[in-house]
This record gives sequence, structure tokens and C-alpha cells, in this order.
Amino acid sequence: MTSSAERARASHFQRARILTPSRIFILSLLLLLGGIMYSLTIGRYPISFAELIGFFHADASAPRYGLLHNIIIDSRLPRILAAVLVGAGLSVSGAAYQAVFRNPLVSPGLLGVLSGCAFGASLSIVSGLNGLWIPALACLAGLLAVVLGVAIASLFASPSILMLILGGIISSALFTGLLSIVKYVADPQDQLPTIIYWMLGSLSAVDNHALWVTAPVLVIAIALLAGLGRVLDVMTLSEDEAYSLGIPVRFYRYGIIVLATLISALTVSIAGMVGWVGLLIPHLARLLVGASNVWLLPVSVCLGGCFLLLCDGLARTLAPGEIPLGIITELLGALAFIALLKYVRGGWL
Repeated sequence: MTSSAERARASHFQRARILTPSRIFILSLLLLLGGIMYSLTIGRYPISFAELIGFFHADASAPRYGLLHNIIIDSRLPRILAAVLVGAGLSVSGAAYQAVFRNPLVSPGLLGVLSGCAFGASLSIVSGLNGLWIPALACLAGLLAVVLGVAIASLFASPSILMLILGGIISSALFTGLLSIVKYVADPQDQLPTIIYWMLGSLSAVDNHALWVTAPVLVIAIALLAGLGRVLDVMTLSEDEAYSLGIPVRFYRYGIIVLATLISALTVSIAGMVGWVGLLIPHLARLLVGASNVWLLPVSVCLGGCFLLLCDGLARTLAPGEIPLGIITELLGALAFIALLKYVRGGWL
């Protein structure tokens, strides 16, 4: 008769054979597609699945076609697309940062990209520049903050991962100070509330024109980063081992940092400051598929999109007035991370 430990071990191996990383990726992709369809039905004007399916098969002369087109295509679809792109981008960039810096607590804000983006967007608002200027300046300032952090690390003869982190901390502090100056000089009646609301994060005022401009860049950048899983797996080794395998560590390290930073800056320029996604989702994906970045990055993309769809749905439906998205991600992310701590903290010790 087998012992309980042997039965538990056999059950674990059986589950491992059934839930392979490829199958988990397919399930997460199906979950994302289902979340997109469900998100199209919820809101101030609820739509049934039958109406949704009927709309995509109806012609322009059908009853209520104009109303449904306005709700589904003009209003909800751009917002849902933005939620998926922002969640996927923050998640995959967070997973890439954690692999490059070999630190499970690293998030996209490490190198100052979030504070830089906030400064750029706030400067645009105070200067009276609207439309595409807000995401453009936010993205530019976020990239500038990372360049500054890398430049500070390069002042030393042999820039290491530790010096990159310290450079990012210094850059983040500098742009946080610049942001405080902009908030101090902003008009308290008009400009300051706009800055604060933008920093809370929201998809309610997504600029469709800006979204269609940034979406192709985001999709390409996310796909490129998700395809670098094998390189990131090698980079988790020591630099000597990576060089022995023919991987130019410094080239790929800075290339991945630039790519992840560009993704993070674009997501912040679309939705404002949205926290916890880049820290929480890679840990959840790692718990499901293991530490290999070949599957970790694609699964993070799907789960990140699902998580932000969930948060945006709650932001739209929990209260009569819309709750800022950043508040939902902070609360839900913190609670979810507490639940995950039991399973992930063993790898940190």
C-alpha cells in the first residue's frame, strides 16, 4: 500500500503532465478572449451576449444597429483594446526587468520610467498642450529618465546591475522632484486636478487617435520582448557563462531594458499611473509555468490583459461614478500579492 506522500507526489506529476506550459498558455489566451467578449457586454448600458453576437452578424439597416455600433465599436472596443495593451505591456516588461536584474521584486518603475512619464504628462498639461502632446511628452520623458539612470551607472568603470538600479533610483528621485515643481506651479482650479486624476490612472478618457497611433508600436514591441525568452533565460546565468554560450550580455541587457522601458512609457502615456501589474502578474505566471522565460513572457502577456480587463470592469461598474483604474489595481493587486506570498516567497530566501 502506497504512503500518502507517494500518492501526493504521483498526483503532482499527473497534474504536471496535464497542465504543461503550452496548455496553460492556450488556456490563458482563451481566458483573455473570453474576457474581451464579456467586457463588451458590461457597462452603464448592459448588452446581452445574444445582442453582441447578433450585432456582428447584422447589417446597418437592422434595428438599434446605430446605438449598438456607438456603444460597442466607438465607446467600449477602444477602451478594452487599451486595457489589454496596457496590462500585457506592463506585465511583460515587469517580467523582463525581473529577469534582467535577477530580482523578483523589480517592477517597470525601477529605472524611473513612471516618474519620468508623470513629469512629461504633467508638463504637457501645465503648458496647455493637449491631444497627442500628452502621451508624446510622457513617453519622451520616461525614456529620458531611463537614459539618465543608465548614464549615471555608466559613470563608473564597470557598470553592474547594482549600479543600474542605483542610477534608476537617483533618476526616479530627480523626476519626482521635477513633478512636484510642476504640481506646485499648476493652476489649482483646473490643471492640478487634471494632473492628479491622470496620475491615479484611468481609461475613461482614452484618446482614440492617440491609441491607434501607439497600438501598432506597442503590439510589435510586446511581441519582440515576448520572443526573447531564451535570451533572458541565458542572461539569468552569470555573465561569464552567458558569454561562453555566445550571448553578448551587455548588448542584450541594454536592448531589453530599452524595449521594456518603451513599452512601459507607452502604457503610462495611455492610461496614466497603473501600479502592481508589472510586479504581480509575472509572479502569478511563474507560479503556473515555472521560471523559464520562454513561456513566462507569453503567459504574462495574456494574464496581464485579463487582470486589467477585470480591474477596468470593476472600475466601471462598482460605483455610480467611475473609480480611477489605479485605485482598483492597487487594492486588488495588494490583496492578490498577499495571497501569492505563501507560494512565491520561498524563491526569494
